[in-house]
Amino acid sequence: MGGFAEFERHDGIGLAKLVRDKEVSAAELLDAAIERVESRNAAVNAVVGRLYDDARRAIAAGLPDGAFTGVPFLLKDIGALATGAVTTFGSRMFASFVADHDSELVARYRRSGLVIFGKTNTPEFGLVTTTEPQLFGPAKNPWNLAYSTGGSSGGAAAAVAAGMVPAAHANDGGGSIRVPASCCGLFGLKPTRARNPSGPDIGEGWGGLSVSHVITRTVRDSAALLDATSGPDLGDPYWAPPPERPFLREVGTDPGRLRIAVCTEPWNGQPVDHECKEAVAEAAKLCASLGHIVDEARPEVDPRALGDAQRVIVSASTRMVLDMRAAFLGRELRADDVEKFTWRVAAYASEVRAADYARSMLAIHGAGRAVARFFTRWDVLLTPTMCRPPLRLGELDTMSDDAEQLRNVLFRTIAFTSLFNASGSPAMSVPLHWSRNGLPVGVQFVAGFGEEARLLRLAAQLEAAQPWTERRPPLR
Repeated sequence: MGGFAEFERHDGIGLAKLVRDKEVSAAELLDAAIERVESRNAAVNAVVGRLYDDARRAIAAGLPDGAFTGVPFLLKDIGALATGAVTTFGSRMFASFVADHDSELVARYRRSGLVIFGKTNTPEFGLVTTTEPQLFGPAKNPWNLAYSTGGSSGGAAAAVAAGMVPAAHANDGGGSIRVPASCCGLFGLKPTRARNPSGPDIGEGWGGLSVSHVITRTVRDSAALLDATSGPDLGDPYWAPPPERPFLREVGTDPGRLRIAVCTEPWNGQPVDHECKEAVAEAAKLCASLGHIVDEARPEVDPRALGDAQRVIVSASTRMVLDMRAAFLGRELRADDVEKFTWRVAAYASEVRAADYARSMLAIHGAGRAVARFFTRWDVLLTPTMCRPPLRLGELDTMSDDAEQLRNVLFRTIAFTSLFNASGSPAMSVPLHWSRNGLPVGVQFVAGFGEEARLLRLAAQLEAAQPWTERRPPLR
């Protein structure tokens, strides 16, 4: 590998320091990242949009002086608009959609000095937890190319795991940061609802279920990127509780003696693979060895009411996007415009009433209150991230006519994650375990609303006790 050979030895903060110290230039880092995309992407199909010329122009014009000045960065192809760039949402319907402005999140990425040079693969409209869209084809797991990267931020996770970038934009409406982080052996933090901005185009994603952040190799990159992007934007309908101090300062701070509840049985009743239970048992032992109090407990919610509510909200939100796009194109929406699963999701929205949406929001808020009460007694909840190790490619087929089989596979991937999209709680997947056949198996830690600082302190402690950043997939 030519260019800056030390690129993959550093995280984003480390690369930015090299630029500040003039040991390497932003242009050299960009060339190193591009070289890795061009040499590795054919294997993993992580990057689906190239913005190389835009990135070179940004460097030539002079980058802002920020925490990540000169660091190459990739946007997920959904949830983040960049001026002049195609954003497809993983769908043929948007294959020609070019944004005429930056999302506020992207504007903040740019102000931090990040160099945006591409877009990553995502399933159609981010609806499933594997990244195998008809538009671009499957993203493949760098640990084993026969397996899924997870989703919906699967392209982002594959790019980071494959060493193309140290961090990449991601978003999470049911597990879409945590699931791919688990599948690809990375750190994935879903922030508190409204911690990062969704504007200016929307006030919230999926009725508040969805939030954006990043997937990273290191805890400190995730913390520093949250510092760069978090905080309310003008006109936001609500915002998260302000942190007491910068999130980066939490990394390395003693978390104290935490009360950690452990749960290995999901709310939706899906079976849990022994590898995932083993991962939690090992994580619980590690936490106990670090001085934390560990015992079994979990918040109690109505899983049927919650699942029905999430289905209504996601279906209605998807149908809205499709109807708006069809109107822009000047024609009626057709079933063959989208994948079969997407069409079933959108069609369901026609079966529900406005009152059903209001009732769904009531159920979501009720789940949030139940989770909030739980965290008055416990500091952190530990669960598997998924009910099973990574899927094989093709297992979750959005073109299948077997709707029940598809739902069962999907529900096993989000059984532990989606509750905390409903509650708005911060949650993270931490790469502490690998399966017997060498695939990553993450564990999830959750904290109370607004308590990212607590999670970051714990994550940094776990990272120091059982380092994972040097453990890399065979793809090189």
